[in-house]
Amino acid sequence: MHTATIQHPDIDTDIQETSLTDYFRQAGDMFAAESAVLGTAIRHVLSAGEHINNKNIILALLRSLEDTRDVEQADVIRKTLERVVSHTTDDI
Repeated sequence: MHTATIQHPDIDTDIQETSLTDYFRQAGDMFAAESAVLGTAIRHVLSAGEHINNKNIILALLRSLEDTRDVEQADVIRKTLERVVSHTTDDI
């Protein structure tokens, strides 16, 4: 079974916003749970046949947040969402 996390090179090349991937890569194990959640969101975007971009990642994270009933998991998803949003450039 392939576990996609933000550290995997195949996902890094699909994400256009390099500051996001750099942020998670430089954090190392400090954001391991958030990195796993982000990897899952990216897999969902890919499986839906959508492009990997911050908008689709944010939408996937929001869907995950809506679907979870686990309070601790919801907290990790919210933290991941916060990190993604803070590293997303504004649309012009």
